[in-house]
Amino acid sequence: MADPNYPLPRFHFRVTFDSTVINCSEVTGLNTELDVIEYRDGASVEFSTQKMSGLRKAGDIVIKKGVFQSDQEYWDWYNSVEMNTPMRKTVTIELLDETHSPIMTWALTNAWPKKVENPDLKSDASEVAVETITIVHEGLSLA
Repeated sequence: MADPNYPLPRFHFRVTFDSTVINCSEVTGLNTELDVIEYRDGASVEFSTQKMSGLRKAGDIVIKKGVFQSDQEYWDWYNSVEMNTPMRKTVTIELLDETHSPIMTWALTNAWPKKVENPDLKSDASEVAVETITIVHEGLSLA
């Protein structure tokens, strides 16, 4: 159980879609924002605009993961996307405690993979091969 007097560490997390767990090293882009609409009534005595909230915008989620042999499920999802008919799924990102229980959960609605970047290959490097998956979605909620 996490101690409520300390902030949560960000290094223990899990990403899933359907029943597939994406074993990844990094997730970025967990953000959402509102458009700002500026308006001024022509008869207003104030010579400035009012700021009102507009539509929500969701940023792209970027997942970096190591390359594993026979790890093709997200590739199958990516390859299923055709012109204007992506297979939309719910993607769940969970921040975990020491017992591997979720402490915070973010859910991406109507998500689908937009881009896959394969790892750079270099003969004199000793790093792990890491690929990048960019996922677009229509909403981020804290579950």
